[in-house]
Formats: sequence, structure tokens, C-alpha cells
Amino acid sequence: MKIAVIGSGYVGLVSGTCLADFGHSVVCVDKDPAKIAALQAGRMPIYEPGLDALVAENVRQERLSFATDLAPAVAEAEAVFIAVGTPSRRGDGFADLSYVFAAAREIAAALTGFTVVVTKSTVPVGTGDEVERIIRETNPGAEVAVVSNPEFLREGAAIEDFKRPDRIVIGAEDPRGAAVMGEVYRPLYLNAAPILYTDRRTAELTKYAANAFLATKITFINEMADLCEQVGANVQQVARGIGLDNRIGSKFLHAGPGYGGSCFPKDTLALVKTAQDAGTPVRLVETVVSVNDQRKRAMARKVILACGGSVRGKTIAILGLTFKPNTDDMRDAPALSIITGLQDGGARIRAYDPEGMEAARPLLSDVTYASDAYDCAQGADAVVIVTEWNAFRALDFARLATLMAAPVMVDLRNVYTPDEATRHGFRYAGIGGRRELPVSAPADAGLSALAAEAVRA
Repeated sequence: MKIAVIGSGYVGLVSGTCLADFGHSVVCVDKDPAKIAALQAGRMPIYEPGLDALVAENVRQERLSFATDLAPAVAEAEAVFIAVGTPSRRGDGFADLSYVFAAAREIAAALTGFTVVVTKSTVPVGTGDEVERIIRETNPGAEVAVVSNPEFLREGAAIEDFKRPDRIVIGAEDPRGAAVMGEVYRPLYLNAAPILYTDRRTAELTKYAANAFLATKITFINEMADLCEQVGANVQQVARGIGLDNRIGSKFLHAGPGYGGSCFPKDTLALVKTAQDAGTPVRLVETVVSVNDQRKRAMARKVILACGGSVRGKTIAILGLTFKPNTDDMRDAPALSIITGLQDGGARIRAYDPEGMEAARPLLSDVTYASDAYDCAQGADAVVIVTEWNAFRALDFARLATLMAAPVMVDLRNVYTPDEATRHGFRYAGIGGRRELPVSAPADAGLSALAAEAVRA
């Protein structure tokens, strides 16, 4: 099948490459000539593990190509995916759909024969209706079916998510569009990937509902972490205790500095605005957005407290800048608020991230970037783990202690145990009042071990 993907950012490039790897003939289109030139030269505009090799192989097999001219790619395509950005709109936080609608107009002018136009971008309810209206207004004779096919890709694991999805959601009003989408994803039948066919508006809302629910889980366990610190409980044990309940599940129950990235912040805000416009406010999601925003700034106060109540004139080493590991994405990363809060308190900042420093430079000022974790810790009064990159999971505490001005670690991802740090002379602050079970207790210690721990505390 011949497919055109409009937009060669994160979603478009990953989706187009994976579709080509399924055996389809795919052209990824982007208006940025520098991006297309880089892709044609084999240079990736984003960091995603395994993507460069997959792109190279499909280009070699002549299944994947890149272009700046939309018209020829659309004219030959049986399906056209819109995968352009939908950032939060300045002023009201609603999704900015200007790129989606501009793409729809250009696509309409280039259509020849029956074509399925697919919104892959995350868009509010009713966007597909407007895309169809624009296409039919621009090209009244167009034979077209507009379909919603939201993406559910995790940065850092996007290729695996695309090839082995939990589900594929297809929102179609025209049965011909649904049939074409079935052919697009036919290679996944062997993986028994469930395909959910819905109407278009339901598919659009499903994406926002999923992200809002996951953001709620993260925010919930972060609030439980705060409570644990006040009452002397252990949030990791709480998370395990509730996560073993199949109705809840263990994923997205890792306490930390708050969620960030390209999806959760903008999608929760867009859902709030959509609900307000519909006259049915989603109060729970509104609270999630507010709590998460406040939490990022609160993490700076946590570092200040660990440093004796003041960081003025002190050097703080920040390990990890991106919102999560295995990506170079700095969008709404907690590190941005944490660093700004520390700088407001008078701290000097040194930072290191394996992939995110180039993206961070234009977003942060007065930050010294280091070559590795140990260079970052040189002369620091505290080291703060903000992103749980693998490179930070086996730090040499003895070496750190010799480099730092003061042995203080603030672990915002609970990578280490308090005992590991204090054994090497560090003052340690984690998230959620972490305490250890007795050494003799088995991994799944029962009530007696937990009770004994509580007595000792």
C-alpha cells in the first residue's frame, strides 16, 4: 500500500518508518528542508533507540523516502496520515490545530481518486469533522474518508509500541475508510493486536481519556508519596501493595518529580478546555494539572531543604534533564522548573544528560553543562537525580564523595536506597519516605515483617 505521512516529527517519523517496515511504500513529508535533508543523509532529528537503524534499513529497501513536496506524495497515496504538531495554544491552553487544518487544505488540493485521510496527531473531539469539512470545501469533488487513528507511543519505546501495540483505535464514519485501515494494520494480525473500531469522535476522545487517566495515576502516587513522608510510610511499598491489585495495576505508580513530555501536559490541559467548552468540567483532571504544576516547583524546595535550608552560593549538580530516559525531549520536563527554582534561591547549576543537553540549552540560562556524571558532581554541594537514565543507576559513591564539596544526594526517582547512600557517608533524601525492610525479610515479606519495621521506626 502507498502511504504518505505529513509531518516528520516524533509521531510522523516513527509511524512512517514502522509502516514501511511492515512492507508499505511510505513517503514522509515535512516543510522543513533542513530536517528532510538530514533524514535523507541518515541523521535523525530526534533521539529514539533503534530508529536510526530502522530508517536506514527501510531506505535501503526503497520502502521509505523523504520529501518536502506534499502534492506528489498525496496524489499517489491510498492513505494519508496527518502527524503534525498540536501544541498548547498560547492564552487558553487549547490544542493549536492550525497545522492540522493547513495540512488538510494542502492534502485536499492534491487528492486524486479515493483516499483515506487519517488524523494521527492528538486532536480534540470534533477535529475530524472539521478536517472533512475543509477537504470537501477545498475540493468539492474529492473522494475521501476521514479517519481518526490516535497514536499511543511512549518515547523511548515507540518502535516496540507501534509494532506490538496494546490496541489500535480506528474511528471511522465511512466503512471504506475502516476497510483501508484494516489493510494498513493487517501485518499486525499475527501479533493478535486488538483493533477497536469506533466512530470518529469516540476515537479522538479515547486518546485524551487514556493520557488523562495515566497522568492521574502518576499524580495520585506522588500525593501518596508526600503523605508517606509525613506519616512515616514507604511509598514504594504502598505502590507495590496497590499495584498488585489487578484492578489497579503497577504501571505509572512510580513516585517522582511530576510528569512532563510532549503528551500528558498538553493533552490534560486540552481535555480540560474541551470539557469546559462543552459545559461539563472534568474537575478531577483540572486538579491533576494543578497538582502536577505545583509539584515540579516543590522539588526545588525539597533540594533546598536537603541542603540545610539554603542553596545561596552553593553548586547543585543536576543529573538528567529530559522528562524521562531514552529521549532527548525537554518539553515540560520537571528539570526546567527545578533548575529555575534553585537558581531563584541563589544556586549555581551544573547539569549532565546523556541526550538532552542540546535541547536544554535554549531553554535554560546560566547552566554549566558537564561531560559526564562525575564531571557534573565536581565541587557540588549536592547531586540531584532528576531523570533515571541507566548511566546514573550504578554511580561510584566513593568517587562522588571525593569530587563533591559536600556528600548530599537528592534522589527524585528513588534509584538508590537510603542505605546505599548513607553507607558511603552521604546524606540522602528520596521520594516518599523510603525505608528498608529487614535484611532477613524475603522480597515479598508479609505483615509480620512490615509490623516489625514499623515498631523500629
